[in-house]
Amino acid sequence: MSLFKVFSNGIWKENPTLVLVLGMCPTLAVSSSGVKSLGMGVATTFVLMGSNFVISLIRNIVPQKIRIPCYIIVIATFVTIVDLLLQAYAPPALYNALGIFIPLIVVNCIVLGRAEAFASKNGPVSSLFDGLGMGLGFTLSLLTLGLTREFLCAGTLLEVKMITSWKYEFMLLNQAPGAFMVLGFFLAGMNYINMRKAAKQGKAYAPPPELDCRHCRICK
Repeated sequence: MSLFKVFSNGIWKENPTLVLVLGMCPTLAVSSSGVKSLGMGVATTFVLMGSNFVISLIRNIVPQKIRIPCYIIVIATFVTIVDLLLQAYAPPALYNALGIFIPLIVVNCIVLGRAEAFASKNGPVSSLFDGLGMGLGFTLSLLTLGLTREFLCAGTLLEVKMITSWKYEFMLLNQAPGAFMVLGFFLAGMNYINMRKAAKQGKAYAPPPELDCRHCRICK
């Protein structure tokens, strides 16, 4: 598989949020605004790239029975680096808004899933591009969701007022129920596009199987 295909898979074909439906906790929690969505997406991308690269380097020397704890230690190391960098250089309002969801990247199923499904089976360069593609796909979907919710809630984009006459916020879109509703429309649209594309090719659309129980080895 070419590096471009590895990279592009995460953006559309195997988008972690809109296709594989992974990482729903941060997706629903921090996508109330574009700024928080962008911050979480960039942080997760950094962790994905770093952990994928390191795990691919050590995959042949880690004993099979303790591979998951080893993977988690690697992921936790990069999450700690991200947390310290955000604490030092990010605006305090952004760091406080992301809060506990930065440390929770350690248990984000996107990161551990890519470590198990891809990095543990491929070389460092391919794993690095896989992490970049998956991270960028997660960032784009999170940012699109955040901008949509932010605009429908308050008429702002990236905290800039786009509709000055918008005086009363639609608070439902800023809460968890609103996040579920908007995400549902996004998932429906993504499935509709993929099903139409498959129908034009005379095929039936099926989501990527890479992370289902037939391919996962975490429980073994």
